Amino acid sequence: MTSQSTLQSSDATPLVASNILVDPHPQVKTNHQTLIILALATVYIVWSTTYLGIRFALESFPPYMLMGVRFLIAGGIFFIVAWIRHTPAPTIRQWRNSAIYGGLLMVMGMGSVALAEGAVSSGLAATMVAVSPVWAMIFGLIWGVRPRRIEWIGVIFGIVGVALLSLEGNLKANPAGIALLLLSSFCWSLGSVWSKHLDLPKGMMGTASEFLAGGALLMVVSVVRGEHLNGMPTPSSIAAMVYLIVFGSWATFTAYNFLLREVRPALATSYALVNPALALILGVILGGEQITGSAMIALPIILIGLGLVVFQKKPQTA
Repeated sequence: MTSQSTLQSSDATPLVASNILVDPHPQVKTNHQTLIILALATVYIVWSTTYLGIRFALESFPPYMLMGVRFLIAGGIFFIVAWIRHTPAPTIRQWRNSAIYGGLLMVMGMGSVALAEGAVSSGLAATMVAVSPVWAMIFGLIWGVRPRRIEWIGVIFGIVGVALLSLEGNLKANPAGIALLLLSSFCWSLGSVWSKHLDLPKGMMGTASEFLAGGALLMVVSVVRGEHLNGMPTPSSIAAMVYLIVFGSWATFTAYNFLLREVRPALATSYALVNPALALILGVILGGEQITGSAMIALPIILIGLGLVVFQKKPQTA
């Protein structure tokens, strides 16, 4: 696959949505750009629905058990498929790195979100996670990725829009939930940027090892917390669990890991600016949550900020 640094054209004509420029020999690079756009669409749309999926699944499953079972099943199936394809198993070093990645994204990231959703709405949870692009750009500086000025402006627009969306919920009423969500976005962004510099398995085996390591750590936390089922899971909780495994894990993490390798941190985490709006809308339609007129102002502001982050020319590095 062609690397991002080589995707340049003689006249430097910008192309939408990818930090990539038009090339006089476009076939391979056009395919690469299409994959980036599809990956962005996946994390934008599908991850917006997982906040509501988590809420439904929490009707029967405690938070860390929910996430642990989700990622152990998803990772186990991926591992078996990769093994059947004779993909080499991860080394000890790669298992360790997978545990670091899984611990930051799945335990501290997804686990904290699931725990917080016991106190806050799915839309508000997605809203608070919208600070992820800011953390990603800050952590990117550690590894020499200098955000462009227009990226900072775009993220600021997005955060302002998300702040308006936060009027849909009561932030002051749930300080513990808000703290968990901020911790989640911090750890998620750190793990996302750090992963580009860790020795991790590639392809399906890489995703499998990350899921298995993260899922195992989540189950350890679940046992320490004394979590257990109070009865048979409801059909809606089971359906939500299946959805989180198939779409919320296999599809989205495959797309997200691809974006982490191929694009800048601000673009890879730009889903966090989109998810709040879609999560709020889904929460109203499917979850009985309420929305006020502030969303009518917030949504255009978020779209402006997203556009400034997405429509970039060639990247800057320190």
